[in-house]
Amino acid sequence: MRFAELTGETWPLFERLFGPGGVQGGCWCAFFRLTGPEFKQAGKDGRKAHVRDEAAAGKPLGLLALVDDEPVGWVAVSPRLDNPRLARSPVAASAGDHAGVWSVTCFYIGRKSRRQGLSAALLRAAVDFAAGRGARVVEGYPVEVLGKRPGADLYHGTVSTFTKAGFELVERRAPSRALMRFRVSADGNAVRR
Repeated sequence: MRFAELTGETWPLFERLFGPGGVQGGCWCAFFRLTGPEFKQAGKDGRKAHVRDEAAAGKPLGLLALVDDEPVGWVAVSPRLDNPRLARSPVAASAGDHAGVWSVTCFYIGRKSRRQGLSAALLRAAVDFAAGRGARVVEGYPVEVLGKRPGADLYHGTVSTFTKAGFELVERRAPSRALMRFRVSADGNAVRR
């Protein structure tokens, strides 16, 4: 398996993974990158175009997991300040300076590749990707699995996956939601526990 940044060049792989509907009701992983009114007004096609244009412009959006050059998974990781919805989120909102803070906002694993540890591999790759681009902190907003949860609820990742990747719990924001952070070392390397 290898990981590839979403760019204009890798867009066709992202599009293939997400399929014609763009998963999650046509989100195209634009939910956090647009304000509420912008997201609604854009519709499925506008959200797809927005993400495609950002990828073509070289904005960091996330990583694709590839097996034999076929896309099997996705993790959204980008500077927190590029995700305006986080400021208003009851789970993700936090005070302080967000310069140098990157956010892991979404995972998507293709049906045939689920339950194989791909989320953990994507999360480790996301931390390394962010650290390599100057992140000092990587945040996540995972769910605590309390009983059986449908896969659609797990797009934020799970607390156990983030904990195993070296993230620390900052605060429980609800019984099933957490704000977690990974601090990058001063030399810019991702340090694992």
